[in-house]
Amino acid sequence: MQDRIRKLENIARQIRIDIVTMIHKAGDGHPGASLSVTDMITALYFEVMNVDPANPQKADRDRFILSKGHACPCLYAALARRGYFSPGELTGLRKLESMLQGHPDMNKIPGIDSTSGSLGNGISIGLGMVLAARLTGRDYYTYVITGDGEIQEGIIWEAAMAAVKYKTDRLIVLVDNNGIQSGGRVDEISGLYPILPKWKAFGWHCQEIDGHDMGQILDAIKKAQACTDRPSLILAHTVKGQGVPFMVGDNSWHKRVPTIDEYRQAMRVLGGPCL
Repeated sequence: MQDRIRKLENIARQIRIDIVTMIHKAGDGHPGASLSVTDMITALYFEVMNVDPANPQKADRDRFILSKGHACPCLYAALARRGYFSPGELTGLRKLESMLQGHPDMNKIPGIDSTSGSLGNGISIGLGMVLAARLTGRDYYTYVITGDGEIQEGIIWEAAMAAVKYKTDRLIVLVDNNGIQSGGRVDEISGLYPILPKWKAFGWHCQEIDGHDMGQILDAIKKAQACTDRPSLILAHTVKGQGVPFMVGDNSWHKRVPTIDEYRQAMRVLGGPCL
């Protein structure tokens, strides 16, 4: 198990290198949010999900929705490293003629199960996917990553209510609880906290973890899969900018581009190549 965790941690480090490199070269992007979801996305794509990069539309594949679509550099890097397309494509982030837009587009990018970007819709779409699986006799899981600022949206709670009603046990939601949204700290902008009791009140199976501890992530997903009578929520405590010390907890990195000196500093920490 420890060997598997170390392997996943190394993949996550490579994805963080990709994120910083992509955004630096693109001159645009959201590094803070991308870095905070990296460990969860790594665990899903490289250990948990039943997917086949050679057959991205496989009918019984597990589905994944990055509801906080602005964190897509992480998802793009994971898809490339998993084999959906060449890592060389990552240099096209946010460039004309590239498939890698500023938010995920399921019509352009292999491996993207849902276009996202308008916050709040991911859980509702995931709920629809789980119900579709039930109607067609399939048993795939649908995983959704949503932000803590994002769950201020009313549509989130409509989906939470409906998911329990329909006992959608194959819907697993991970909340990227980094405590910061674009306008500032979540607790200063909206009375969202405490988060977990609200989901428990709706009837969800709930867990709370360190979203950067690979062992805890894998264990929580395993427990969520074992719950067979209701949907599951994993509240993952994360840090915006995780992995790059000068970005950690600094909301100016919600949407900001590293200078060449900052890029080199990040690469020294992450062990990546310097330009």
